[in-house]
Amino acid sequence: MKYLVVLGDGMADEPIAEIGGKTPLAYAKTPAMDALAPKAEIGLAHTIPEGMKPGSDTANLAVLGYDPKQYYTGRSPLEALSIGVPMKDTDIAIRCNIVTVSDDDLPYEQKTIIDHSSSEISTEDAAVLMEAIQKEMSSELYQYYVGTSYRHLTIWAGGEVVDLTPPHDILGKKIGEYLPQDDKLREMMKRSYDILNNHPLNVERAKKGLNKANSIWFWGAGTRPALDSFEGKYGKKGAMISAVDLLKGIAVGAEMTNIEVEGADGTLETNWEGKADAAVKALLEDGMDFVYIHMEAPDEMGHQGSLERKIKAIEYLDARVLSTVVEKMNASGEDYRLLLMPDHPTPIACRTHTSDPVPYLLYDSRKDLQKDQLYNEFDAKKSGIVVEQGYTLMSKLLEKK
Repeated sequence: MKYLVVLGDGMADEPIAEIGGKTPLAYAKTPAMDALAPKAEIGLAHTIPEGMKPGSDTANLAVLGYDPKQYYTGRSPLEALSIGVPMKDTDIAIRCNIVTVSDDDLPYEQKTIIDHSSSEISTEDAAVLMEAIQKEMSSELYQYYVGTSYRHLTIWAGGEVVDLTPPHDILGKKIGEYLPQDDKLREMMKRSYDILNNHPLNVERAKKGLNKANSIWFWGAGTRPALDSFEGKYGKKGAMISAVDLLKGIAVGAEMTNIEVEGADGTLETNWEGKADAAVKALLEDGMDFVYIHMEAPDEMGHQGSLERKIKAIEYLDARVLSTVVEKMNASGEDYRLLLMPDHPTPIACRTHTSDPVPYLLYDSRKDLQKDQLYNEFDAKKSGIVVEQGYTLMSKLLEKK
């Protein structure tokens, strides 16, 4: 028996009048999902524990079968594992986004946050800007490390876990009241604007019509994580396929294999087929029992507030990942179980994450079910099946008691 999770990050949404009161998932053309749904169990799962913030960190831990209330120590420490940054017990890891704030004559505190991803900046461009930050601002207490795209890392030696606001939660708002209370962190963010706004690379980006990556933004602080081995916990040899340091870091902590796919970048133009092919190869040729395929694009399109592009991301996931995986697994003759779901909603209306339960689809190739249902938020609710503790879905997938 082989096992797969196909995870559409932020894929769930709310009814939208513009598309007849449907959600993007219900509106999108998804023939592969439509074919699986009647043969599968469909329901709702709560992936965000009560009292915790709705992030891809807590939610993906839950989907992977780790109770966030037990295992979560912050988002950035998980990314530190992926980047390969060693952390001492006294270190604090902080997410260091490169964001776009308004390029105007107002004081830094009165500027508006325009874009949490700086036009989905490439890792190559971001590395140039992070080098400037490192040169000007690194110290014994604060070190900066390059991650992926707009997502980078700061290690604060001997620091403390402080309350910090995710930039994608405040798009279009003035930043003053959301800046860190810690004087030094706030000062470094302010100084970063002076370093980056007129950097030659940003001048060129502006000429090309791209958003300037003109400020760092701190959030997601936490301490060194300690996850149990996935294989030790569930008895399955597992692999992760993702373009995102967060997911790669979770895999490192869980002692799973990270599979790199050329051209996988977390955007709408990612190598969708490459991820699907790599997953099937891992299961059928490389001895893996379980593969987690993480697709970031629906979440990014939700943050951008682009309905058209979120629908397209869902359709790409269906046609270029799910369809390929199902077709090749069926052709192999290997029995398999597949879990399809988002980690959390990223509604177009609010452009950030919410804690609402998400629809899941659990398919078993050995079972010949015929139900009158499709895979979307409405049919999932109508099923009456609710998984209150999202982290128990992994045991359900793996048929573990």
